[in-house]
Amino acid sequence: MAEQDTRKYLIPGLERGLNILLELSRSDRELSFADICARVNVPKATVYRAVQTLEYMGFIKRHEATGLYSLGVNVLRLGFEYVASLDVVQVGQPVIEQLRDRTGCSSHIAVRDEQDVIYVARVSAANATIRRVSVGSRLPAHRTALGRVLLGDLSRQAFDALYPNEDLPDNSPGSPGTRDALWKLIQEDRERGYVISDSFFQLGISSIAYPVFNHENAVEAVVSIMVPVHEIPVEDRDRLRTFVAEAATTISGLLGHSGHNNERKVIP
Repeated sequence: MAEQDTRKYLIPGLERGLNILLELSRSDRELSFADICARVNVPKATVYRAVQTLEYMGFIKRHEATGLYSLGVNVLRLGFEYVASLDVVQVGQPVIEQLRDRTGCSSHIAVRDEQDVIYVARVSAANATIRRVSVGSRLPAHRTALGRVLLGDLSRQAFDALYPNEDLPDNSPGSPGTRDALWKLIQEDRERGYVISDSFFQLGISSIAYPVFNHENAVEAVVSIMVPVHEIPVEDRDRLRTFVAEAATTISGLLGHSGHNNERKVIP
């Protein structure tokens, strides 16, 4: 269906309200009414009605002291309900709890959203002093071990479409600076079947990550542990890696992955 045919079925008021929510979600700060008007580029009277409706329904809130708007609790509730509805979270939560108990390390499940990794489940180690991520946290895929695993089922064509520029965004020291360098890393990771990163994303924090497969043999998610050391000791690597691999295999099986076909599905 052509775009002009599709747009005739849209509800303008709903579209404007959702655009306001998108602008607030993209912002690292609260927005004034004038800021919202400028960003959505519609008449002030229309924005005012949309803002009043969203505030009444709890999707945005206005702070009395500053008059600025931010996302309300109902948006957060929708987000958490979505996360809780994911099969990989439902079946994976008890598995990563066991993984945490076996390794003594904080354990996570994450999925990919375009160029980002999103944490959808996590459990902290009893003595964890690092609480960098929480459910819903986003990190750049190209800079994390989890992201490299999740990018592993992309074809080169799909990968180039995802990263159209040769220079990668936010290429901090230690992470790949170019698209080709990242692609090479991903292919090495894919061949190995897992990623062990020593302070790849954050100095003093290492991780072990394995892919989770669905019934179609595609990468559904990634399971990882966070190890609070600059470099994982050689004598601990195989033991910890085995535990993470077993957790990933267990969750994959619960998602319907048979494990018999080792040929991973590639997204064209």
